[in-house]
Amino acid sequence: MELIKAQKGTQDLLPIQTGKWQVVEDVMRSEAKIHGFGEIRTPVFEDTRLFQRSVGETTDVVQKEMYTFNDKGGRSITLRPEGTAGVVRALLEHGLYNEGLPQKLYYFTSCYRYENTQAGRLREFHQFGMEMLGAPSPMADAELISIAKSIFDRLGVRSLRLEINSIGCPDCRAKYYEALKAYFSGYKDQLCETCLGRLERNPMRILDCKSPICSKIAAGAPRMLDYLCDECKEHFESVKSYLDAVKIEYNVNPAIVRGLDYYTKTVFEFVSGDLGAQSTVCGGGRYDGLVEEMGGQHLPALGFGLGMERLIMIMEKQNIEMPEPETCDIFIAALGEAAKVEAFRLAHSLQEYSIIAACDLNDRGLKAQMKYADKIGAKYTLVLGDNELESKKAMVKNMKTGEKEEVDLSKDFVEQFIVLQAKGEDDIAF
Repeated sequence: MELIKAQKGTQDLLPIQTGKWQVVEDVMRSEAKIHGFGEIRTPVFEDTRLFQRSVGETTDVVQKEMYTFNDKGGRSITLRPEGTAGVVRALLEHGLYNEGLPQKLYYFTSCYRYENTQAGRLREFHQFGMEMLGAPSPMADAELISIAKSIFDRLGVRSLRLEINSIGCPDCRAKYYEALKAYFSGYKDQLCETCLGRLERNPMRILDCKSPICSKIAAGAPRMLDYLCDECKEHFESVKSYLDAVKIEYNVNPAIVRGLDYYTKTVFEFVSGDLGAQSTVCGGGRYDGLVEEMGGQHLPALGFGLGMERLIMIMEKQNIEMPEPETCDIFIAALGEAAKVEAFRLAHSLQEYSIIAACDLNDRGLKAQMKYADKIGAKYTLVLGDNELESKKAMVKNMKTGEKEEVDLSKDFVEQFIVLQAKGEDDIAF
């Protein structure tokens, strides 16, 4: 029978890998808590119109990459390609804007995009995201950027560049669009088919095209920074002043527009040189018009998404030390039915004190049990048989040193084992 394998662009995370993810996630949860963010969890699939309306019809995500299908009721459903739209939908549906502003939310989420797979780019990928809804101040932009940087710093990630830009508001962007149309119209015969379609509807999307020819043409295009209105210019200058105040270094990069249509004003990316073509590990910005676009009241907002797979890749390439996965504290081997019952009882009593304890579940002989204990990395072993049950005495073996110490089974075994652990951690031989 043919072995069914994971689909292209997906991967299994095995226990040896998930330990690394948990370390990273713990840092992210801690940082979110410090800044007053609460966790939100949204469905993996949504009404397709949600993403068409929020992400933008002219983006590659909507045009080429979404996993969209009709369900049994004939409704068009899409697996989420990003996290922000679902969060805004939940905010409106549940009236979270009535619970005090800003609403600070974070999430760990899986996302789905049908695209060519390569290192750092999968069809199912995972993000840590933070959204701040109802926060118009440029201070909020700087806070969000500082949180992302703090996560990288706490994890020991090196050599990341922070690049920022402003893509203005609808008012000043209208003038910029006209300038872009005039510029790109001179290259109609060279633009790819997709960018020709963008020329009239959203010329700024051309700046984000991955085609080498379009990218070369875009390099000489007008810059949004030269078209900012006074309010947008003041906002951007304030963001920079707040970043300067906390000594966060940045580079103003006029080429950053981000790949989703809902962004306004501040956009930013943390870029790594360790990822090849997929250099962006974290990206985000302000989306002041999205809540209103989705049927709510005007509510300034901003957020970012941080790619988990890409972050782990960077950490591995930089040889950042990660804690070793926790292994079994003690394996209790048993010979005979009565000993099996006692082994199960002892393991259960240890587990109640959060001690990682195990006993044999496969009716193996003693030699096979000890071999299994070695495979699972048991730090200590205890062997129970008729003699041990009768005498109420047994030997606990330190698997690293080979040293043994007798324990009294008629007394509290948990207490005795905790003492042994403490002695072992202090490198005191018994």
